[in-house]
Amino acid sequence: MSDANEPIAIKVEDLDKTFKLPHEKHTSIKSLIINMGKSKRGFEKQNVLRDINFEIKKGEFFGVVGRNGSGKSTLLKLLAGIYTPDSGKIEINGSLTPFIELGVGFNAELTGRENVFLNGALLGFNRKQMDEMYDEIVEFAELERFMDQKLKNYSSGMQVRLAFSIAIRAESDILLIDEVLAVGDAAFQQKCYGIFSELKKQKKTIILITHDMSAVLRFCDRALLIDNGDIKLEGTPKEVADSYLELNYDSMTDGGNPLKGTSKDARGDVSISSISIQSGNKKTNHFKSGDKAEVQIKFVNKKMKPVHFGVQIFNEAGNYCFGTNTRVSGVEPTMVASGNNTLSIVLDLVPGNYTITVAAMDQSATTVVDYRPNAASFRIIKDSEIEGIANLKHSWKA
Repeated sequence: MSDANEPIAIKVEDLDKTFKLPHEKHTSIKSLIINMGKSKRGFEKQNVLRDINFEIKKGEFFGVVGRNGSGKSTLLKLLAGIYTPDSGKIEINGSLTPFIELGVGFNAELTGRENVFLNGALLGFNRKQMDEMYDEIVEFAELERFMDQKLKNYSSGMQVRLAFSIAIRAESDILLIDEVLAVGDAAFQQKCYGIFSELKKQKKTIILITHDMSAVLRFCDRALLIDNGDIKLEGTPKEVADSYLELNYDSMTDGGNPLKGTSKDARGDVSISSISIQSGNKKTNHFKSGDKAEVQIKFVNKKMKPVHFGVQIFNEAGNYCFGTNTRVSGVEPTMVASGNNTLSIVLDLVPGNYTITVAAMDQSATTVVDYRPNAASFRIIKDSEIEGIANLKHSWKA
């Protein structure tokens, strides 16, 4: 945690940024010439950021979170000097390197080796310095076998690994990082998180824009939540992460309608009519980890055929957390005309937002006859610092 007496690395005061969105689109030279004489062009103003105020201390790891379109990436580009504010003031104390679009200086027609030296030169390193760093850069990127291939033959993930491996060598006081690890695989992301830990030990000032609340909780000293161009909350990582999850959960729900998703039933013999989640006799979508919940599936079985039901739970990132069906659970298939199947489950999941996908299947549970993806949603409220997907039972022994 940064000391209150630490000098300020970044200070933002009364910051505003507006973009003009044109309504007229010229598809030909003729249409452009015809509209040139018009004194009034059609456009609307989009207030991307309004009255933004905050300070970041030197040596602080500061998170900026928000939903897509909230204005967080625009804020980072303003801090990087890529955009100019309409009004307000940005004060930067120290050298700054933005990791906004890794590999911007890459040349697809050059080899990986040539791009390392090209990118290094853009960061201000001379040939001797790059010679000394080269082996470490390639080893970290895990691309030893590919350095003499042209960059255009690299996958997007390979390019991100190489670009990040070069960029972290930048000798800057302040680092701006905008979701640059989204393309990297899980193993490489863990290596990058190791770099974050090292940078934090070195008291580098880091501003991280991310949708990954576990990264916010793991690394950040403080965080900022932006929504629709306004600062919604500035506070501890736990406060901001919880508010972000609540905001995202509100956007997932649709006015209380328990059944979402499109039916994939081609024959219409079986139809899932509603799906709800409850605790005891009370319908709810908010739980604590370890709470018992009931998923209730109402259905219509027109021809009273044997039907099995299955559920799958996914987290907000789309990761598969759990799945089961009545057949593997040893439950006899349903053969009534209509009714309600209930799955009772203990939600030992970490805090976050989740969706439930429900399917009706034939007697063998191999053919789906009705399928409702993301049919209902629920939220696990934050009450611990545990990370991952599941809250596994555990104990420590000395």
